[in-house]
Amino acid sequence: MAGRDDSFELFDLRVEAVIPEGKPIYCGAKAGDYFELKGEMLSLPPGQGFSIYSIAAVLPLLAAKQRPTHANDWMTSDAEIACPDPNCASRLRIVRVAKRRFSHAETTAVPLPGKGEEK
Repeated sequence: MAGRDDSFELFDLRVEAVIPEGKPIYCGAKAGDYFELKGEMLSLPPGQGFSIYSIAAVLPLLAAKQRPTHANDWMTSDAEIACPDPNCASRLRIVRVAKRRFSHAETTAVPLPGKGEEK
């Protein structure tokens, strides 16, 4: 297994608040608010907050959005998630920003199966 390529790629994501003009916003989001996901690391710009309820609404989709998907898959085309408050008009837009390469060995203690081993 020496020299075996154990790399894989994930998309970096930017999750942006979409604020419709003149509509009620209750989650505290403002136009221009965002957070980024690079690998498993989520970051926000200095001094900016984000509702944990809004993050919770989008969190289950982020791992799938990080991975390449088929062109016909809805995960490829659909990018906006409604605010979890039914009275709030904001949405969260998930944008694939760039691809980042990772090493299997650097992300887990579980080794890749060797030749002839079952998964």
